[in-house]
Amino acid sequence: MSLPVEKAMRLAVVIAGMFQRLAFGAAVATCLSVDGFADDLCRGHQLLQTPRPATSCQDVVPEVFNSPDGELQAFVLPAGVSLFATPDIESRVVIRSRKGDTLTSQDYSSPRGMNGYYVDHAKWSPDSQFFVFSMISSGGHSPWSFPTMVYSRAKNAFAKLTDMIGGRPMLSGDFSISAPHTVQVTTWKRAGDMDDTVTVAVDLQAAFDKLPASAD
Repeated sequence: MSLPVEKAMRLAVVIAGMFQRLAFGAAVATCLSVDGFADDLCRGHQLLQTPRPATSCQDVVPEVFNSPDGELQAFVLPAGVSLFATPDIESRVVIRSRKGDTLTSQDYSSPRGMNGYYVDHAKWSPDSQFFVFSMISSGGHSPWSFPTMVYSRAKNAFAKLTDMIGGRPMLSGDFSISAPHTVQVTTWKRAGDMDDTVTVAVDLQAAFDKLPASAD
């Protein structure tokens, strides 16, 4: 083989190797870009300007809230069906035992994915008897209102916290729970006056016992 031909072949090998490395780098960069953007498409309770791919967000996992005694778990699953929103724009709450038995569930999604609710804050009571969670409208309706639900372990049922305080709405998604099962929430002092608020304490056991059987 003549020297010029040998040099040309070596140069071709070097150039081919460079192109392979460039192609691999571009593929890695593309994958990182897609993965980095996927979080924006799949999480964050967001409405999207353009629809996400129909097969996107297959790996979104639920939030899990373990009861203090370790016997129950509350799962908050993404339940949104609209491709113009992240899947967690609406929620389904599932209560399971430590052994994996599904005790009950409540679906807060809507047929088109724009008229349901997603879970904002959630906590178990210190005695593990109640799971409380506040929600926000997926479509942005009544942004001042935070519907709040209570799961009773003894009754294995959900109830609206508003029914425990005379139908008054929750004006904040934040709440606190003190032992054994007293929740503090924010509502209005006078009907319709959202600037004049008050914190009320509710004994969940006593309040739940006063509700009619169909309250959930």
